[in-house]
Amino acid sequence: MQNAYDLVIRGGTLFDGSGADGRLADIAIREGVIIAVGDVPEPGREEIDAAGKIVTPGFVDIHTHYDGQVMWENRMFPSSAHGVTTVVMGNCGVGFAPCRAEDRDRLVALMEGVEDIPEVVMAEGLPWNWETFPEYLDAIQARSYDMDIVTQLPHSCLRVYVMGQRAVDGEVATAADLNAMKRLSREAIEAGAIGFATSRSLFHRDKNGLAIPTKDVHEPELQAIVDGMNEAGGGLIEALIDFEDLEAEYPILRRLAERSGKLLTFTVTQIAHAPDAWKRCLELIAEDNRKGIQIKGQVAGRPGGMFVGMTVTFNPFSLHPTYQKIGHLPLPERVAYLRRPEIRAQILGETPGKGHYRRLDFLYHFDCMYRVDDPPRYDQTLDDSVAAIARREGRSPFEVAYDMMLEEEGTRMIHLRMSNFADGNMDAARRLIIDENTLLGLADGGAHYGMVCDAGFPSFMLTYWGRDADESDRLTLPWIVKSLTRDNAEAMGLLDRGLVQPGYKADLNIIDHANMRMRRPHIVFDLPAGGRRLLQDTEGYVATIVSGRITYRDSRATSQLPGRLVRGGRAERASRSPAEAEFAG
Repeated sequence: MQNAYDLVIRGGTLFDGSGADGRLADIAIREGVIIAVGDVPEPGREEIDAAGKIVTPGFVDIHTHYDGQVMWENRMFPSSAHGVTTVVMGNCGVGFAPCRAEDRDRLVALMEGVEDIPEVVMAEGLPWNWETFPEYLDAIQARSYDMDIVTQLPHSCLRVYVMGQRAVDGEVATAADLNAMKRLSREAIEAGAIGFATSRSLFHRDKNGLAIPTKDVHEPELQAIVDGMNEAGGGLIEALIDFEDLEAEYPILRRLAERSGKLLTFTVTQIAHAPDAWKRCLELIAEDNRKGIQIKGQVAGRPGGMFVGMTVTFNPFSLHPTYQKIGHLPLPERVAYLRRPEIRAQILGETPGKGHYRRLDFLYHFDCMYRVDDPPRYDQTLDDSVAAIARREGRSPFEVAYDMMLEEEGTRMIHLRMSNFADGNMDAARRLIIDENTLLGLADGGAHYGMVCDAGFPSFMLTYWGRDADESDRLTLPWIVKSLTRDNAEAMGLLDRGLVQPGYKADLNIIDHANMRMRRPHIVFDLPAGGRRLLQDTEGYVATIVSGRITYRDSRATSQLPGRLVRGGRAERASRSPAEAEFAG
C-alpha cells in the first residue's frame, strides 16, 4: 500500500460547504489535506464506511471563550462534542493577554464576572507563562489540541495593560495611552491575531459589579487600535453593544468598520426589554453593506439564556436567607433539607436578599423559565413557562419552581430564556439566522461554566432546523452546512477550510443525521481545582476529523490531538506540505 492515501471516507452523502445539494462521494486524504473527492478507487491505509451518513466540513465556531481553557486542557469541550474543528476566541474583549503580573487579579475578576469562570479554576489552571500578547500566542503554539485555535486581541486586557487602575476607573486614555495601544495592536496582528474584540455592554461586569473597562471608552481609543491593526495589514473587529443605545452606539461601529476596511461583527439577538431592536439592527446592517461597509450580525439559532437549579450557579432561591445557609452542602443533603415541609414553608415565605454579583432580578422572571427535559426542547410556548403552570394550578411561581428543581433528586434544571424568545416562539431566531448579513455564532464555549451551555448550537441547527422543525420552517441541509462552515471560515479569513474540495484542509464530520439526538446538559466536575461545568452530549457524530486525523469516533475521544494555533495574516508562516503544494494557487 505504498501509494495508498492516509484516509479514505467512502460512500457518504457529501454536503461540501458550498451550498450545493448533497451527493454520494468518496473523499481521499493525505498529509492533512483533501486530495480527491468523487470516485476514489485507490485504497486508504485507513477507511471509513460512511454509507447512509452525511459528510460535512468541520464546523467553524466564531464566538468562544477558550482563552483560559487552552492553557489547562487539550480538548475544547463542550464544542468538541458538536463537530467543531476550529474556534475563534478573545470575544467580548475579555481574555488573559497582554497582562502584567500585578494585573492578573483584575483580569481574573473580570473573567469571573463576565464569563462565569470561577476564580479558583483560573488560579490553579493558568500558568501565566506570558506577559505580552505575542508571548501568549507562543504559549498556545507550544500545546496541542483536538481542534484549531484562532485568537483576537481582547480590548479589556489591552486597556488594563496600558493604563492599569486608570482603565478600571474608566478614565479617558491620554495621547501616550493611545500611542501605546496602537503599537500593541499592531504587534498583536503581526504576531497572529486575526483582529480585536471589545464590549460596550452594561451587562458585562466583573465579580464585584464593576463595569467592564471598555464600556464607555471614547471613540479615539477604538480608532487608535484600528489604526495599529491597519499598519500590520488589518484585522477584524468583534463588538458587543447595548440595544437600548443602538442609535448612538451603532454609528461608532459603522465608523470603525469604514476605518478598518475589514469585517466588523457584533451580537444581534432579540431581547425582552427591547423586543424589536434586532429588526432595526438588521436594517442598519443591510444599509451599510449596500454601501460597501462590511458589517455582519453574530446570531444564535435558538433561544439563549441560562440554566438555573441546584446543581448550577444560581436558582430562584439563591438569595433567600434560609437557602443561603445550606447552599454549600452536598446536593443530597440539600435535597433532603429542602424537602422538609417546614423548610419549604419557611423559604417560600421569605423575602429574597440583595445580591452583589451583578443584577440577579432575572432569578424571578418566571414567565421566561421552562422545564428542561431529555432531550431538551427549545420550541416550547408561553403556556409551558413556570409562570403559566402556576396560573393553571393556582399556585405561586415560587412554589412551582421550588418543586420543579427538586425533581430527579435535585438535578432538574430550569432554562431561563433571555434572548430570541420574547414572542414565545422561534420566529425571531429563524429570521436572524437566515438574514444574508448575519453569521452563526454566540456559542460561548469555554465560558459561563455554571449557567450556560450553548456550544451545541451546530447540533441544534442540524437536528431542529434541518430535520425536526415544522416543514414550513425547516431549512435545507446544504444551507445549514454552508452557514456552519464556509461562511464562517471566509468571514474570519480562514480560506484553507470550510469546503470539501481538493487542496483544502481535511477537517470533516461524518454524521448519522437521521439518528442525531441532543441530550440534556449535565454537570461535571473536571475543571482545575475540581471546578464544575455544563456539558451537552449529542448522539450521531460517527467521526470528527482534524487535519486528516480522527479525533472522535462515536463521540469518544481518540488519542489524536492535531489541532494547533492558527496565526492570521502576515504571521502565517507554516510551510506547505507536499500535498498542499500540489494544489497551491
